[in-house]
Amino acid sequence: MTVIESVHADHGATFEERGDRRVVVHYGRPARTHAAVRNVVGVTERGYGVLTIEGDDRVEFVDNAVSNRVPTEDGEGCYALLLDPQGKIETDMYVYNAAAGDRLLVFLPPSEHERVAEDWRSKTFIQDVTIDDASDDFGVFGVYGPQATEKVASVLNKAASPDRPLSFVRGSMADAGVTVIRDDGLAGEEGYEVVCAASEAADVFDTLENRGQAAAPFGYRAWETLTLEAGTPLFESELSGRIPNVCGVRNALDFEKGCYVGQEVVSRVENRGRPSKRLVGLVLDAGGDAESDDGESDEQSVPDAGAAVFDGDAAVGEVTRAADSPTRGEPVALAAVDDGVARGEGALTVRVAGDERPAARVALPFVEGSDDSARRPRYPGADAA
Repeated sequence: MTVIESVHADHGATFEERGDRRVVVHYGRPARTHAAVRNVVGVTERGYGVLTIEGDDRVEFVDNAVSNRVPTEDGEGCYALLLDPQGKIETDMYVYNAAAGDRLLVFLPPSEHERVAEDWRSKTFIQDVTIDDASDDFGVFGVYGPQATEKVASVLNKAASPDRPLSFVRGSMADAGVTVIRDDGLAGEEGYEVVCAASEAADVFDTLENRGQAAAPFGYRAWETLTLEAGTPLFESELSGRIPNVCGVRNALDFEKGCYVGQEVVSRVENRGRPSKRLVGLVLDAGGDAESDDGESDEQSVPDAGAAVFDGDAAVGEVTRAADSPTRGEPVALAAVDDGVARGEGALTVRVAGDERPAARVALPFVEGSDDSARRPRYPGADAA
């Protein structure tokens, strides 16, 4: 669950369960907080599951399990995937080397950390590796927006803001010890994650929200529209169960490292040069629907996840995630479609509430912000369009 639920409740938060974590959906008028992040800066609590990996063999153990090279230097991190024997994504994760504390920190989707911890514990054998679920021990807050760097600099003591993606520094905020990580552009804006002890999370959140340059608090509904506009595939909607090449998440793969589960399958797909499907951006005809005061559509103009995408009479894919874009003022969607259709120029339609709506392919991201998402789909030879 959130480590500061009462603080969020005092802000008028609406909550929902994600995995075993209770997260903030919104504080009311999510389109307005979305705009605050796009134009200035916002702060949100991230609902990660967190594992700590300790022992002399910790780096080798995790490196052998995941799709990317685990850093060996303190203060560095990577984005990686756990793949099944068929090369499909079981989960994604961020792995940070906190060698100064003799451990790795692994940030996972809230639905996956318990399963991964149990699976990894069963595979340690004679290796010196200890795996603990520390999800309730830490508060993790995201700070995003074109003024995120100024925001963090205004309240971070004893360190300068990290400037390389997935690198981190240690410092303090409001007398609380914090680790500040430079994010990899998931919201399409400059971003940082601030990690602290759960016991100090309320003070850190208050500092991020109110001290120095103020930051607007926002929840997961705004997070999902921000990442959608940035063209960022998320685990639950785009990545789970798909092969990495279909998702275009090349930043999660190191093809030169030793074997890991599923690597051979992924390498074969990569070497053929064309995945069976690609993720593309679609802008949909809103169908004349009006908007409510908070920027949400009054009628059904946004397709559901799984809605069919058609090229003429042929079904060629499905929507993975869609929303009314607060920045563009029109419905946008990510969709997994056949490779040839993704690279083509023909007219497409998407089924919305029983009707077929015209959909135009557009290059990702939907919105240009102050940073570019490292997860934005990229394919051999050219980006998806």
